[in-house]
Amino acid sequence: MKQKPIIIDLETKYTFRQFTDPKKLKISVLAIYDYATNQGITFLEEEINKAFSYFENASYIIGYNIKSFDLQVFQAYYPGKVENFAVFDILEDVREKVGRRLGLNDLLIATLNKRKTGHGLLAIEYYKNKEFDKLRVYCLDDVILTKEIFDYGVKNKKIYYLTPSGKAEITVDWEKYLEGDNGKKSVSLTLPF
Repeated sequence: MKQKPIIIDLETKYTFRQFTDPKKLKISVLAIYDYATNQGITFLEEEINKAFSYFENASYIIGYNIKSFDLQVFQAYYPGKVENFAVFDILEDVREKVGRRLGLNDLLIATLNKRKTGHGLLAIEYYKNKEFDKLRVYCLDDVILTKEIFDYGVKNKKIYYLTPSGKAEITVDWEKYLEGDNGKKSVSLTLPF
């Protein structure tokens, strides 16, 4: 069976003000969009081990700022090495092309006329208030928005961001990440239970 990518996002229980090491931030919720099943799924912290097989069976792990943040937080839970995954970080690609970091909202507004439903501190409040349904929805919304910007880039070979003088175009070549062949063997590092 041909491998397909997944898109991920996670929210943490703590901020970098409380801990500078990403592994100490603790996952409150992890959301995945699985291209193999065309479904989104969420996992609260106690369910994270159920997400391992999605990571291990994906052709690529795709997300926004996932190399320096999400995967580093995930590493505290995952028994293998996250460096073994084939990863495409949209933020890194955009930063390389534009020369600076852009927020996901910058791309969403200019490209899709959409915006995120909140921010990471809101997710922390949901966690503190035990509003787990809201937390799941918030995180899955971010994954779906990331998927939409990725899919737009795949289809149109460009995305946009706003500048003081209007919209600017970023040419992208993302189709290869959707095709499913990363040239690596599949990763299978966790135990079957």
